[in-house]
Amino acid sequence: MVRLGGGRSDSGLLTLDEAAADAVSRVHPVAGALVLPLAEADGHVLVQAVVAPRDLPPFANSAVDGYAVRFADLTTGAATSLPILGRTMAGEAAAVLEHGAWRIFTGAPVPEGADTIVMQEDAVASDGAVVLPAGIRRGANLRSAGEDVARGQAILPAGRRLRPQDLGLLAALGLADVTVRRRPRVALFSTGDELTEPGQALAPAAIYDANRAMLRALLARAGAETVDLGILRDEAGGLEQRLREAAADCDLVLTSGGVSVGEADHVRDAVIACGTLDLWRVAIKPGKPIAIGRVAGTPFIGLPGNPVAVFVGFAFVARPLLARLAGETYLPPSARLVRLGFSHAKKPGRREFLRVSLEKDGEGVTSARRHSGEGAGSLASLAQSDGLVVLAEEIARVEAGEAAPFLPYADLF
Repeated sequence: MVRLGGGRSDSGLLTLDEAAADAVSRVHPVAGALVLPLAEADGHVLVQAVVAPRDLPPFANSAVDGYAVRFADLTTGAATSLPILGRTMAGEAAAVLEHGAWRIFTGAPVPEGADTIVMQEDAVASDGAVVLPAGIRRGANLRSAGEDVARGQAILPAGRRLRPQDLGLLAALGLADVTVRRRPRVALFSTGDELTEPGQALAPAAIYDANRAMLRALLARAGAETVDLGILRDEAGGLEQRLREAAADCDLVLTSGGVSVGEADHVRDAVIACGTLDLWRVAIKPGKPIAIGRVAGTPFIGLPGNPVAVFVGFAFVARPLLARLAGETYLPPSARLVRLGFSHAKKPGRREFLRVSLEKDGEGVTSARRHSGEGAGSLASLAQSDGLVVLAEEIARVEAGEAAPFLPYADLF
């Protein structure tokens, strides 16, 4: 695995690894399980390991169209001619073969007594007989019962977030439904007097609320059920009550904006009034102010207001916390090395995330090109790039042509 960081942070700041580990340690998987049909189970987390109720495949069958034979009937070192005694299609009952060859098709049960399948491309059939070449391997092209999965074998572990291929395996074993943990319910707010709902008229000095749209999608990809509670205005009076109401019905309260140290950042004070708050100044760029605490006993995450900082904070702090709430066995994304197409200087002590696109030059060499939108408020830089180059805490400068860790966006969620 490519190392992303872990060195010393700025004085007084937590490293990203410390912040994420501390956040995860404060929560436990949500209670409650439900039985879902396979058609509805994608993305849900298994409560317990799944054990195969039967062999897969359930019977010996042919992997190709061809001829089933007994290996003992083949001549060593020379071609063999055998009479064709019958044929079996997929879905038909198995036959019995004593001597000779049996025409068989992919997926059809292998005749009792046969132990080898010769591909039809390697055989020559004529006048009720077939000539088989020398050199056939015993057991060729035959799929044994239980070859893929044996009955009683644990096939999917508890904590697995189900994927399409997992559902295919469950269906192949005849399972119509599966027991999963309920999805965590997340109360989602944006904060700020300047915010306007998309689709509404935009007042002077106002902006549209982009963070909530992005966070709704990120929460869905993380397997959470979102309770969208809209925009919280910068008014100290009503914030505490709305936070309490959200906490009473959800497993996590998630906000963006309002948790820094400005005069209008009232979310922090409201959280403290109805719970506890550790205002973490995390040694990352972008996204230094990330608040973790509890609202009336319910876990709380307050992300910054700038969209890129929201994205980074969600990816590396909120995502592993949500996995813990969901009971998911979570593995952090693995980076790969890419060649840098730019030079960059940074302040040591902070882990920095740079938005880049991957491009090939005329010789087919791939390198990372940095997006021109460098600010934490540049949504275009997220939408128009492929992923993040990660510069560890101790690094002060990188040069064009050097290798650096790269995380594609598709691997983060």
